Amino acid sequence: MAQERTGVVTFRGNGVTLLGPELRLGDPAPDFELIGPDLKPVKLADSRGKTRLICAVPSLDTPVCAKETKRFNEAAAGLGEGVVVYAVSLDLPFAQKRFCGAEQTDKIVPLSDYKDHSFGLAYGVRIKELGLLARSVFVVGPDDRIKYIEIVPEIAQEPDYDKALAAAR
Repeated sequence: MAQERTGVVTFRGNGVTLLGPELRLGDPAPDFELIGPDLKPVKLADSRGKTRLICAVPSLDTPVCAKETKRFNEAAAGLGEGVVVYAVSLDLPFAQKRFCGAEQTDKIVPLSDYKDHSFGLAYGVRIKELGLLARSVFVVGPDDRIKYIEIVPEIAQEPDYDKALAAAR
């Protein structure tokens, strides 16, 4: 049974329950197995030795999530070869691929947590009431330790792009 946490995130002003642990800076980053746009599994360990910027969103195909994903995509080009940017949602890989094609977001890697919710539960951002991921950003260093965490307090708000990108550089 996953740990439950309240008082961290709201949806339209109403509190929701996050499932999973509260991660802290310096913690070892939990591994996960997500599904890529080619329907193949992707694990955190697959990019070991690189910095990973992981932005989790409720659904790519909503206005705030689309804006966030496009913003991180634009920034990804300037982060260099040593940084991978993942956009994680519960959208099916087919929908993620369609979104990325339509929005020309080709610098990020869309990953789906639909299958077993390993990311949301391991990173403590699965929303019990909605069955979605809380808007959040994690930066995992080449040493597989968490360097930055932002769990956005209101799902409809955007993250602090500048702080997340600074942590990824």
